[in-house]
Amino acid sequence: MSKSIQSEKPRAAPFFRPPATPAPSNPIPSSSPAFATPAHPIRPFNPAGIPAKATILPVLLPPATLRPLAFRTFTKKHSLTLTSSALQVLATFIGRHCGTEWREEGLAERVCEEVAKSWKNRSGGVIVEGEGAMLKDILKNLEGSMIGGRIVSSRELSRQNSLAGSENGVMTHSKLGLRPGLLDREDSQSSLGMSTLEVDDEEDEEGLRDPRKWLKVIDAFEQPRLIYNVGKKHFDRDISKPSLLPQPSHKTQVFRNRYNLIHQRLLRNESFQQPTFDNSKSSLKRSNSSLSTQQNYKLTPIANLLGRNGSNHMLLGLLTISPTGTLAINDLTGSIALDLTHAKPIPEDGAWFAPGMIVLVDGTYEEDDNHAGGLGGSGGIGGTIGGKFIGFFIGGPPCERRSVTLGLSSKNDTGESTTTAGGGFGWVDFLGVGSERAVGSKMRRLEQKLLRKPLDLEGETSGGRGRMVIIGEVNLDQPRTLQALKKLFGLYALEPEEQTPMTFVLMGNFTQHAIMARGGSGGSIEYKEYFDSLASILSEYPTLLQSSTFIFVPGDNDGWASSFSAGAATPLPRNGIPEMFTSRIKRAFAAANAEAEKEKGTKTDGEAIWTSNPSRLSLFGPTHEIVLFRDNMTARLRRTAIKFATSKPAAEEEDDVEMINTPPPAPEASPEANPESPQAEMQLDPDLQDASSHTLNPSSDTLPTDLHAARKLTKTILDQGYLSPFNMAIRPVLWDYTSALQVYPLPTAMVLADTEAPAFCVTYEGCHVMNPGSVVAPGRRGVAKWVEYDVRGKVGKIREVLF
Repeated sequence: MSKSIQSEKPRAAPFFRPPATPAPSNPIPSSSPAFATPAHPIRPFNPAGIPAKATILPVLLPPATLRPLAFRTFTKKHSLTLTSSALQVLATFIGRHCGTEWREEGLAERVCEEVAKSWKNRSGGVIVEGEGAMLKDILKNLEGSMIGGRIVSSRELSRQNSLAGSENGVMTHSKLGLRPGLLDREDSQSSLGMSTLEVDDEEDEEGLRDPRKWLKVIDAFEQPRLIYNVGKKHFDRDISKPSLLPQPSHKTQVFRNRYNLIHQRLLRNESFQQPTFDNSKSSLKRSNSSLSTQQNYKLTPIANLLGRNGSNHMLLGLLTISPTGTLAINDLTGSIALDLTHAKPIPEDGAWFAPGMIVLVDGTYEEDDNHAGGLGGSGGIGGTIGGKFIGFFIGGPPCERRSVTLGLSSKNDTGESTTTAGGGFGWVDFLGVGSERAVGSKMRRLEQKLLRKPLDLEGETSGGRGRMVIIGEVNLDQPRTLQALKKLFGLYALEPEEQTPMTFVLMGNFTQHAIMARGGSGGSIEYKEYFDSLASILSEYPTLLQSSTFIFVPGDNDGWASSFSAGAATPLPRNGIPEMFTSRIKRAFAAANAEAEKEKGTKTDGEAIWTSNPSRLSLFGPTHEIVLFRDNMTARLRRTAIKFATSKPAAEEEDDVEMINTPPPAPEASPEANPESPQAEMQLDPDLQDASSHTLNPSSDTLPTDLHAARKLTKTILDQGYLSPFNMAIRPVLWDYTSALQVYPLPTAMVLADTEAPAFCVTYEGCHVMNPGSVVAPGRRGVAKWVEYDVRGKVGKIREVLF
């Protein structure tokens, strides 16, 4: 009896009974729990679910057989040029991995499609080369994504082909525990070149809603070094290590690269494209102050002047001073003496012409009587053409709009969107922030989302986050400058925090005299004290430090360069101000951010950036490019410019350079200031502020002196496409870093801080050029002046206030 009782199992209520253990699905028993193995074994992998790998019979595919298909895919569809070496590599790859069905199944076409898209995503350029490592790397990645000659998945596949039409790819990723939807999204962003920018279509992070997060300061020494390749008609990245003391051949390369850039720009200009059925000759002379569309010009190399005595030609070359002291013009083929006694500048008194500039000269070649037009005729210099070139007209190379250079769609006079052939450089990443074709459209959509102009009580747009405050010639050793800065910062500190300007740009010279060169501004100790006084002023406005980025651009009087130049022209580009002098300003920003986090509970990241001269600002990738440059260029042009004997007739019409000017408004009077202050001289129609360009009415009165000087300086710099168009003895440059001085393509805006020129805001060929002048207006007591730039409208205005 007791035995039967012991054999019975204890009964429990159904609620407390443990669930029944299911029978194992396979005969393999589970391991002991002591080894941390699950009680139920993992479902076995079913190999029958995966199809067997198809067998590929490799073939030897001749490149000539693949050429028609590759031409349709690369050239017609993607505007790429395939070299013979690249075609050979592609044919070998397709024959090995696609086999005999490369044509019937369309396998080769899919491979070419993915290779072309991957090449564009990597900004490989217009010409696809087979010798480089980029194509081999693309094919290597593609090889791992192919099964049976078909592309299953790839990290660089586009949204159309990634994980589409291939069940094998979905099954493979499902086995790995990955969601195909997420994988497709990641691959699509990689194909658009967005992985480095971390851009999402539906961005919900609070930090990236601030436009300042998309602002990047590009130092001149960190900017990609690009060289124009004449053979490929594209830009190559210079991979050699730069040096401050390079080989002498690098100096020649500086001129060669400048000449090639301007030459290829001219050949795309309509005025330099020879019609098929028009043999009429033309000169540089203008008709009704504008280039007629019927005229066309032809450039002649200097070496081709030999034996062509008395013939008319147009030359493109560099103005130089020959060893004999006479003016000469050089190009890549030779040099010749230049006679500008009877030359007329085009436009007359509308641009500067000085040695070191690349110009167009139209005139006649005359052989020397003593020499029969051979080489080495003048002064025994090799490469010099005997005789001289008598110039009748001289002008700068015409500028090219940014949209034309990048091959983007633009609006014509009737408002219709047109696509220009242009340079086709939309895939070139000039600043290291992504190319225009890869990320430009997405960045513009992001800009429209984040940069919205706020409305005031009257319904008009006012202020907003998308503003940049540009302050020039901040001499910290002058007490009046500190007073002006305090008044200026006080105006913006009164605005709501969400409408504070996102950037303040302070440009040197930060001392009136050359520091550390026994000048009147003292030495290194005094130099640090000047920045400490600026830090004290900035600490009074913590809201500005918390919500804005302060950028400091040095001048020629700032350290360390001024310690050996004594205020003279230093080599360009030059480094920023050393960190040892700016430590207190950085502590002021750190204290302001810590205070905001303590009081408001939100983390702010206001910062101070000390950049080089020149430098560039990139906002929303390649959408906005702003050049910052500090140089007294006007005074240097006055000293070195060529003076012409011809004078402008009274009945001559004015040139048609398209520019606008934003006049400085009346000073904003403070309660203790006198409201009746003298107005600025530059006064134009305020309606011109909203225009992108404006053609001056030929029948209008003479331009104001300040406006004429601004247009003359702007046209000279942008036509040259170079920030230092001078002789290297006048303005030295670092040979390996001259790509940072190139103004090509034209930026959306350029800050040219020049205290020798009047403050101005003008637009030329879509590029808005601003000169803030000095923060303390010269000759006007108690007036502070600066420029406020609206990023969304791409227009700046001069502001003034009494202090």
